[in-house]
Amino acid sequence: MMMKNQATNFKTLDLNLLRVFDVIMSEQSLTKAAARLSLTQPAVSNALRRLREHLKDELLVREGPRLSPTAQAKWLWPQIREALNQLEKAISPDPFDPLKTNMPFILAMADATAAELIPALSKIFENEAPKASLRVIPLTTRDPRKLLTEHLAHIAVGHFPGVLADLTAKAQSDELVMFDHFRLFEGEYVCVMRRNHPLSDQVLDLEAFCRARHMLVSFSGRPFGFVDEALAALGRQRKVAVTVNQFATAGRVVLNSDLLTVLPKHFVRVAGLAEQLCIKPIPLKLQPVHVDLLWYTQFISTQAHEWLRSVLVRAAKEVMDVS
Repeated sequence: MMMKNQATNFKTLDLNLLRVFDVIMSEQSLTKAAARLSLTQPAVSNALRRLREHLKDELLVREGPRLSPTAQAKWLWPQIREALNQLEKAISPDPFDPLKTNMPFILAMADATAAELIPALSKIFENEAPKASLRVIPLTTRDPRKLLTEHLAHIAVGHFPGVLADLTAKAQSDELVMFDHFRLFEGEYVCVMRRNHPLSDQVLDLEAFCRARHMLVSFSGRPFGFVDEALAALGRQRKVAVTVNQFATAGRVVLNSDLLTVLPKHFVRVAGLAEQLCIKPIPLKLQPVHVDLLWYTQFISTQAHEWLRSVLVRAAKEVMDVS
């Protein structure tokens, strides 16, 4: 907690130091903070030194290649961040107007998620933000935090169970949590095969599922996915013959092969594959596959970002409503 002698000398505090502190906490790096602030690294180091002296606390200490915040810094940062946000909103002369903005909005998502959301999302942009641009970059990992902290995307959209579990654990242990998330919808996966596949005219049981040859969609290229994890828990495994990194590729390949693949149910419909493929329930119990929004809270906390999140929610609702 803040000590009394720190509270009494607030009048002598250079408020510019709080802005520097906010960016250093966000970046956990003096070099990156200096780049964002358009200052030299010595200038940032000097500002941090002055704030340390003023608050009589180290605030950030070096642990290997990164800076680790002290308990005092963790306690101060959310309040300073909120105060800076409120100040920015109060003095900003141009509130965000979707109709006028020419901002580029960047999303990271897999091709299946893009196929589901982008049609509705592009219509919203066309009607409400015609001058803005929307760019989708491929999501090639289940942990897109580096992508977000390096400012390569505003929001990642996908299934991130490991990330959400890690964020929850950090919050419960009172560690810094620099990401936020929102549940967009719950996805359902199905097993698909060509219409005249030998298994197409029978109930697909676990034995037949495991004996068949499969095509796996893996963002990382690792030949082991959430279906394989569920099978391993039962002491079973399937034959993964081919691994690709796009759902669209998998859907097209199984049309002309004896491979089975697992695809999001909504994707099969929006990709126009429902009439061409035989769709079967996956013969084992799987954990719910949630699709979440994930963003870096200290990168952008503006009306524009709030609008982007809101239109993603609206686009997802439209997809769910027509399912």
